[in-house]
Amino acid sequence: MDLNPPFRLTVCGIEELDGHCAVGVSHVLSILDPAWPVPEAFGRFGEHAKLELRFDDVIEETPGKVAPAEADVAQLLAFGRDLEAERREDAHLLVHCHAGISRSTAAMTLILAQALPLVPAGDILDEVLRMRPKTWPNLRLLEMGDALLGRGGALPAAAAEVYRLQLDIRPHLAELMTGAGRGREVAAARAAA
Repeated sequence: MDLNPPFRLTVCGIEELDGHCAVGVSHVLSILDPAWPVPEAFGRFGEHAKLELRFDDVIEETPGKVAPAEADVAQLLAFGRDLEAERREDAHLLVHCHAGISRSTAAMTLILAQALPLVPAGDILDEVLRMRPKTWPNLRLLEMGDALLGRGGALPAAAAEVYRLQLDIRPHLAELMTGAGRGREVAAARAAA
């Protein structure tokens, strides 16, 4: 299905930012760990609107970690609404986190779900997976965003299919993600099988 979003989209990790300096990014959603420095690459991006959010890549409240909060999700959705409202022909949103796999793909999923409210959640996740084959979207972000968007649990349910697909390709991720406190995602993948 061709989703036809109202702006160009890019998802990446910090190490890939230099490769996007000259492509005409108009908006950047930057998701960083709380103590991480601002990537130097942004000094070479030219003029762009930017939202910087800082939280760890966790899906549960975890001692010593900053979990994503509903306020963070509300901010990223507001950023997406502002981008849509501008209706610029050259609009290009770049969303990044550290690896471009979890927080950024969840954020991109939510921004697309908001921009395309009639498109089924599975189609949105398929598009994010097409853009970023390593996608493993942060379930906590999806749950909060799904509630704010009134999607009735469709986004987390669609993400379970993505987790299942990733575990089919990379079975070792089950132990890795469970050990990182993300067992609910692995359980969702197994329930979707």
